[in-house]
Amino acid sequence: MDAVISPLDSAPRPRPAFLLAGQGVTARLMIVSAALLALLFAAMVYGASVGPTAIPARDVADALLQYAGVERGVDPASATYRIVTVVRLPGLMVAALVGGALACAGAAMQGLFRNPLADPGIIGVSAGASLGVVIVITQTAALADLWLFNRGPLSAVLWRVPLAAFVGALLAAGVVYVLSLQRGRTNLAALLLAGVALNAVLGALTSVLLLRAADFDALRAVLSWLIGSLEGRGWDYFAVAVGPIALSAALMLLYARDLNLLALGEESAQALGVDVGRLRLVLLALASLMTAAAVSIAGPISFVGLIVPHILRLIIGPDHRVLLPASLLGGAAFLVFADALARSLLAPEQLQVGIVTALAGGPFFLALLWRHRRRIALF
Repeated sequence: MDAVISPLDSAPRPRPAFLLAGQGVTARLMIVSAALLALLFAAMVYGASVGPTAIPARDVADALLQYAGVERGVDPASATYRIVTVVRLPGLMVAALVGGALACAGAAMQGLFRNPLADPGIIGVSAGASLGVVIVITQTAALADLWLFNRGPLSAVLWRVPLAAFVGALLAAGVVYVLSLQRGRTNLAALLLAGVALNAVLGALTSVLLLRAADFDALRAVLSWLIGSLEGRGWDYFAVAVGPIALSAALMLLYARDLNLLALGEESAQALGVDVGRLRLVLLALASLMTAAAVSIAGPISFVGLIVPHILRLIIGPDHRVLLPASLLGGAAFLVFADALARSLLAPEQLQVGIVTALAGGPFFLALLWRHRRRIALF
C-alpha cells in the first residue's frame, strides 16, 4: 500500500482512497461527468414534477427527453408537455446555472486559498455583489423598474445589474484577500474573521439603502431577492448570466493544473513555473465574476459553494482537472433539488431556496469548522 511519511512521525500513513483513483484523468472525468449528468437529470425530473399541478415523474422525463430531441411519443400540444417545457423548465435551467456557478467558484476559491472553508458567501464575495445590485436598483433612476422581477420582459439596461454585482464582488474579494495575507501567505483564521467582518459591514450598508427606499413594493421584492430566490426566473435571466458564467468556467479549467501545483505550497508551485501572484488575481477575478453573475439573477444563495466542492473532493479527490467540471454539474443538481424541495415542503406556500440551502449549509459549515479547529487555531 502506498504511504506518506510525515517529517514529524516515522510511521507510515495510508493515502486517502478516492473513487476511480486508478483511472486516468480523462476516464475519471468522463465517468464522473456521466454520473453527475444522470443526477442532474433526475433532479430536474423531480423539480418539474412538483408544483401546483403534480405530474408523474415518468411523464416529466418523457417530456424533457422529447424537448431535448429524443423521440418519446409525447404530443407537443399536450398540457403536460407545455407545463414542463414552457412553465417549469426555464426556472430549472436558471437554478442549474446558478448552482453550477456557485459550486465552481467555491471549488476554485478553496483551491486558491488552500482550505476547505473558503466560499463566496462566507468570505464576503456574495455580500459585495448584493450591495452592488442593491445600490443599482435603489439609487439609479434608470433602473427604477428592475425590481419588477415577475412582471413582463426585462429592461434593456439589465446588464448594469451583473456589472454592479461584479464590481462589488471583486472589491469584497480583494479586501478579504489583502486582510488575510500574512508574510505573503493566506492565513485561514484571518480569512474567516475578515469575511465575517466584511459581511457585517456590507450587510449594514445594504440595510441602510433598504431603509431609505421609498417604494414598499420594491423594498419587499429586494428583500425576497436578498434571501436568495428563483421565483419567476426564466429564459431572460438565463440569457443574462450564461455568458459570463460559461466564459469564467472555461478559463478556470485552463488553470486547473496550476491549482493542483498550488496545493503543494506557494514556494513549490513557484519553483515549478507557476506565477502565483498572477494566478491569485486571475482566479479571484473569475470566481468573483461567476459569483456576481449568479447573485445578480438569484440573490446571495449561501453555502452551495461550500457543500458541493467539499463533498465531491472527498469522493473523487482534489484534482481540479476533474473537480472543477464536477462542481459545475454537482452544484447544478444540488440547487435544482434544493429549489424543488423549497417549493414542495410547505406547498402550496413556497419557501425561498436560500432558506433551504442555509438550513442545510449552516450545520455543514459548523461541522467543518469543528473538524479543522486545530488548523484554524481559534479553539
